[in-house]
Amino acid sequence: MALEQYYGTGRRKTAVARVFLRPGDGKITVNKQDFQDYFRGIIKAVSALEPLRVTGLMGRFDLYITVKGGGKSGQIDAIKLGLARALLQYDADLRAKLKPAGLLTRDAREVERKKYGKHKARRAPQYSKR
Repeated sequence: MALEQYYGTGRRKTAVARVFLRPGDGKITVNKQDFQDYFRGIIKAVSALEPLRVTGLMGRFDLYITVKGGGKSGQIDAIKLGLARALLQYDADLRAKLKPAGLLTRDAREVERKKYGKHKARRAPQYSKR
């Protein structure tokens, strides 16, 4: 018997999340740690589970997530997108709920590269008239 699972990839800034959705009782594992332990003290972390809340499927799946790159905030948003995409694999009809909530949109904003002669990407050295 094959393992029933659904997969979605999410990206945000430089973070990449691989989300595996398996029928279960709501256990969430991020990089082999419990979800609460991995995002300890980060209030925004609950927003990563927004797709489950919007579709009303909270507690119906076990989530196995691997995430790398970026900071915690980017990782949370990457998980959110990956989870939404995995839910679409599970049931394409959920698109009607996920799309209006903006959960299927990839946030394409990336950090602009630093240019030579500048302090940062655009911040120029202080101008001195004399």
